[in-house]
Amino acid sequence: MMRMPLAWLDCRSLRIKSVSLRFALIYGALFVGSGFLFLSFVWWGTVGLLERRTENAITTDAQILAQTFTESGRPALVALINERLEQDIDDNALYLLVTPNNEWVAGNLAEWPVKIHGHYWFSLPVQRADMLNTARVRAYTLPDGYKLLVGRDLNGRTQLAHMLTEMLLWTCIMMLVLAVSGGWFIRRLFRNIIHSIGRTTQAITHGDMTRRIPIKGTDKELDEVAFTINEMLDRIVRLMDGVRQVSNSMAHDLRTPITRARAQLEEASLTAKSEDELRRAIDKAVVNLDNVTSICEAILRIAQIEAGARRSAFSEFDLVSALETVVELYEAVAEEHQVNFVCQMPEKLPFFGDCILYQQAVANLLDNAIKFSPPQSTIRLTVEVTPAPSDTAPALVHLTLADQGPGMNDADMARATERFFRAEQARNTPGSGLGLSLVQAIIQLHGGTLRLASNAPGLVVKIETPLYPHDI
Repeated sequence: MMRMPLAWLDCRSLRIKSVSLRFALIYGALFVGSGFLFLSFVWWGTVGLLERRTENAITTDAQILAQTFTESGRPALVALINERLEQDIDDNALYLLVTPNNEWVAGNLAEWPVKIHGHYWFSLPVQRADMLNTARVRAYTLPDGYKLLVGRDLNGRTQLAHMLTEMLLWTCIMMLVLAVSGGWFIRRLFRNIIHSIGRTTQAITHGDMTRRIPIKGTDKELDEVAFTINEMLDRIVRLMDGVRQVSNSMAHDLRTPITRARAQLEEASLTAKSEDELRRAIDKAVVNLDNVTSICEAILRIAQIEAGARRSAFSEFDLVSALETVVELYEAVAEEHQVNFVCQMPEKLPFFGDCILYQQAVANLLDNAIKFSPPQSTIRLTVEVTPAPSDTAPALVHLTLADQGPGMNDADMARATERFFRAEQARNTPGSGLGLSLVQAIIQLHGGTLRLASNAPGLVVKIETPLYPHDI
């Protein structure tokens, strides 16, 4: 038994597994199959139409002949048959009139066919002009036992059917050629797309994060696919940059309190002369380590919120009452910093969400506003509701907090919600740079948006959240 080479098997396996080849074969099969069905329908309809027209002509002619025999008798029928034969230009008409004893009376057939009996349609061979043709005939019984045979020679129809069959065959061959060439073209186009995506992703896998799929502008659908993939790659790059930045920031922000705590403990172990000095050094180290713990807890809290783990705690509450609790707490802090606080809210506002998280988000914003506001400046907090623009869209809650502090430039506002990011003017103030990141995560959990704008001077924080986020 002959064995096939292993390389041939591998090649064949790869070709069968080729998506582009399968796509081209499916396209070609559908193209040829649909074309064959269409042409078969045309052939069947054309041939069937010719056959029906032949049978209708025979039936009509036979009715006229039978009526002539009934009304005018045998001589008139014979004369009419002879007249029909003389006027038969196509030489395809068949007539035969016989007596009850099958004796020939008139017509162009020599004798009554043995196989014909009853009033049925028959196909029988006839010898005409040294050619054996097929004829379609039907027998009729006339008064006094006479029998009439009327038919048509199908030689012309057969030639037309053969010509039509040959034409359809050549059409099928041309369709097959077009299907093969079209399948090859589609396979080539499909492979170009796949290879373009493959080359791009392979380059990115090897570290070239700038590689993108080219957009040619010649095909809307393919350009949409390329644009979507490129946008996805841009998103991945931004996420990777964010992870890299977060890692660097964590390493920097966590190293400082840990190093400080280590230095304090080491200094105390070397220089402490009493138990009280050693205890004070330990307390300072604990404070620094608590700062590290708070940073890790904040990062975990942001991750949980972004993952939607807190959505199960959503319930309906009065947003105004929840905000008044936070405002009362920070009014005292603002008074200590000699900062004026102005608040404008409706009397009551039913809201669906996580009350504790929303309070924490507003508390972070108020804490930052008071921290960076100079004495005798003003902080304004306003809350208002805009009605639903349509039946499917929910009403929106607009919360605006404006201060008169140093504010941020456009570049800092674009990065303000990044983890561990701190603007230049905030370098010397306590904090970890996670406050706005936490606010952003909470607002997104509630289906809202957070935007920063300049207050000239100061910063404006605008929050828009749906009144019922579960309807989004």
